[in-house]
Amino acid sequence: MKEDKQKLLAKVAYMYYEQELTQAQIAKELSIYRTTVSRMISQAKKQGIVEIKINHFDSALFELEEKLKQKFALKAVELVSNEQDASEEDKEKRLSEVAGAWLRRQLTDELVVGLSWGASVGNAINKIEPKQLSKVVVVPVAGGPSHINSRYHVNTLVYELARKLNGRSVFINASVIQETKALAEGIVHSKYFYELKDYWQRLDMAIVGIGGPLSYQKSQWRDLLTAADFEELKLREAIGDCCCRFYDSYGKALDGSLNQRTIGLQLEELAKVPQSVGIARGRSKARSIIPLLQKGYLNTLITDQETAEEILRISQRM
Repeated sequence: MKEDKQKLLAKVAYMYYEQELTQAQIAKELSIYRTTVSRMISQAKKQGIVEIKINHFDSALFELEEKLKQKFALKAVELVSNEQDASEEDKEKRLSEVAGAWLRRQLTDELVVGLSWGASVGNAINKIEPKQLSKVVVVPVAGGPSHINSRYHVNTLVYELARKLNGRSVFINASVIQETKALAEGIVHSKYFYELKDYWQRLDMAIVGIGGPLSYQKSQWRDLLTAADFEELKLREAIGDCCCRFYDSYGKALDGSLNQRTIGLQLEELAKVPQSVGIARGRSKARSIIPLLQKGYLNTLITDQETAEEILRISQRM
């Protein structure tokens, strides 16, 4: 009896995988229910009668994605494999290609999409192929950079993404760091800023970069910080920034003079966005990424294999 059952399982598996018959066709030919066929295909895999091997790709990458998802209760993880001896430039290029393709799949009609800025986000936006959507609105979630670092200006990224999606752009006309708290509050509470604040409350997706430790040299906006700002951040052990908001290794947002002069989405607001996507790579950024995942500020991460491995290695020791 058992042999007959095993033979039937093998036959169903052969018909499904080798002969490529549909479940309905198999059910008809063997005079069994379609739901039974589906169950038997699953049993054949569980019992080792069928072994599925994915060729030309290392499935360990998918396992690594799953480990990250489970560790930090993430909605999605997209990893880029690292080729041996690849240059940093090649790694960044590959990340932007994968991020652009992944983002394009997620973007649908009637979304409100928020963008921060920086190299990783900018490169990903550049790689997104046009997609004809309707009623998409793209908005910035942080102020702009200084004039000397305008390559990845958030308004440029907003315009580019909206153009590719046949959507509407909303721009921001203020630098991310203001000279005083009063100036920042005046901008945020002004009539012109009302529309943007309203969209911040209705974001469906936020696509953001992640700034590394204070020693990280590639920032596009930190030239706006004063010596006193850096000293305060150093004393309070800032580990990174997101939406131009600094936080420590526990994920605590560092409120103070700098934060009060910053024009941008608060981390607590970012955590409420249904799909909050962080794009970043590099072992040096692993310690900056971890708090954002632990606190739930980000529920989606796009990074590369070596960064993911470093995140898991560090988090296991915490």
